Amino acid sequence: MVLKVGVIGCGNMGSGMVSQLLAAGLDVYGFDADKNVRHRIKQLGARTSESVAEMVQQCPFVILSLPTASIVESVVTNACNDFLPEAVVLDTSTSMPATSQAMAALGTQNGFSFIDGPVSGGPKAANAGTMTMLLAGEPAAIARLEPITDIISAKTVFVGESGSGHAAKIANNMLCAANLVLVSEAIRLAEATGVNAKDLLEGVNAGSGRSGVSEVNYPSWVLNDAFDSGFTMGLMRKDVGLALELAKNSGVELKGFPAIADIWLKGSESISDSDDFNRITQLSTQD
Repeated sequence: MVLKVGVIGCGNMGSGMVSQLLAAGLDVYGFDADKNVRHRIKQLGARTSESVAEMVQQCPFVILSLPTASIVESVVTNACNDFLPEAVVLDTSTSMPATSQAMAALGTQNGFSFIDGPVSGGPKAANAGTMTMLLAGEPAAIARLEPITDIISAKTVFVGESGSGHAAKIANNMLCAANLVLVSEAIRLAEATGVNAKDLLEGVNAGSGRSGVSEVNYPSWVLNDAFDSGFTMGLMRKDVGLALELAKNSGVELKGFPAIADIWLKGSESISDSDDFNRITQLSTQD
């Protein structure tokens, strides 16, 4: 029997997942609030729905790839009576732990399972099926998702109860935001003493200072001036804000990160929200 999967939110990440699911032979439905995006998804070969309700009434598995926690909450709450019995909803968005916990509780009340499964790797990984996914929630529901998560991700990590996946993703993006700023400053320091950026990174990546930013972001999108990762400044600013909000709500005092967050939120006005998020590295070259 061919699995039916619905994808709600078919932008850069969602469309990549749609492509992978279609290539694997699944029966894929796509919905996006943007009619142009729905048309593009239809051209890929997916069935398109005119509403969320129409889609979830067809699909026992539903993937969310949405911009904010508030949109996730709105979509799931409005559709809670439309999901098929025992449906599994996988939220790959970068959301808030409290939202995931509330939606999981709503699912329990209405006969469906809600799993948080935020992803890393960006549009390139989504299109290649090589994302990393942080899964949290009911283990039995996560097990039912395996035929799908095996297609859209190269690695899955179970991190705990509902909400844990989004907490872990916020922590991950917090580190990425910090490393982009710190690696760019390290390069500026090294170049001031005559060390070439490429040579510095070769040394760093062979040592203890390496990170995803030094190993992936710089060679892929910065040193070559490509700045086309598919992830925007606006999205990373949102995630930086989520880290600060989570720390506040959790009663955790952050001592180092707020200064870096200030660069993202207040010190980079010259970079627009629509620009690639790796553009933050260019601030280090400005006096």
